[in-house]
Amino acid sequence: MDLMKILFWGSLLMLGYVYIGYPILVFLLSILRNKKVRKQTFQPYVTILIAAYNEGETIDETIKNKLHLDYPREKIEIIVISDGSTDKTEDIVKKYDSQGVKLMRQEIRSGKTAALNSAAPHAVGDILVFSDANSIYDKTALQKLVQNFNDPTVGYVTGKMIYTNPDGTIVGDGCSAYMKYENFLRKYETNIGSIVGVDGGIDAIRKRLYQPMNQDQLPDFILPLKVIEQGFRVVFEPEAILKEKSLNTAGKEYKMRVRVTLRALWALYDMAKLLNFKKYGLYSWQLLSHKSLRYLCFLFLIIFYISNLYLWPENLFIKIIFVLQNAFYVNALVGHIKEKSGNSSGPLYLPYFFTLINVAAAHAFIKFLLGQKIVTWKPREG
Repeated sequence: MDLMKILFWGSLLMLGYVYIGYPILVFLLSILRNKKVRKQTFQPYVTILIAAYNEGETIDETIKNKLHLDYPREKIEIIVISDGSTDKTEDIVKKYDSQGVKLMRQEIRSGKTAALNSAAPHAVGDILVFSDANSIYDKTALQKLVQNFNDPTVGYVTGKMIYTNPDGTIVGDGCSAYMKYENFLRKYETNIGSIVGVDGGIDAIRKRLYQPMNQDQLPDFILPLKVIEQGFRVVFEPEAILKEKSLNTAGKEYKMRVRVTLRALWALYDMAKLLNFKKYGLYSWQLLSHKSLRYLCFLFLIIFYISNLYLWPENLFIKIIFVLQNAFYVNALVGHIKEKSGNSSGPLYLPYFFTLINVAAAHAFIKFLLGQKIVTWKPREG
């Protein structure tokens, strides 16, 4: 078999493994190795940390939401960390001072990670809960999240994100489909031990397990990995619901995907020790399959396309595969054009969103190779 055939079948195999094979294997393993979390009503003192930069339009609703959660009010501390905000964010937070909401300010804008690092030592809660400035929790979300900590093996819990603007836009639909896929994986990864990847807007960690991070590190990725490193589980709680608006334009979604992927690549680099199969076993396989290989799928897609083109004269099967590949990318292009014109494209959001996240991964990978890092960004603009 010549090189191009090896590349063709190898890249096809890797794509099939990452997107289909791995989820199937996780599902099957969850049947054989069902490590249920020992949940029950559990109400420790919690501190909700909210990092905010110029969130004047959303912070009021977010604070009200946290003050009215179905959880004993005397057991909730709320700290808002203003990351050098220059709008009305801090004035709004101060209005809730009489209700126990605390304001901390970083004079020099340093990013979300630095904000969490500065606030965590001052928190009085046994459990630290991380909320974004626009994250709206279901009324029972905090209780559902925290009940998992009744299990002493659990060190970190993430909830379930639901996008609340089903306006028919392609990227919004794509985000929803992507999150359904991720939540499927998280459900069954929890059953085999720990999950890979969390939602930063509704997470919780035992305070004693919190470890300070570098400013450029992605807390949604690094903190769970640090918990795994300390020998505790990271689990998914599907009944802890976070409602958040999706980014409904390709530009915003693309910027966000590049940012998150770049920071995740650096996190994988910083925590490469967890890929030690001898020490971390099953979790190393999960981390490699769910994250490392997923971020490299753009390479497999490029190799698959080029090798398919080269092998065009071989046989009818090869020709059919190449035609299907081109049809997929044409649909993605049409989806992009429709999104630009403000029209909904129905089923076209799947090829469009799939292509968008892989192009973003390629962009982030180039930045990673160039040594670029991201510490701060503009909220809801990517």
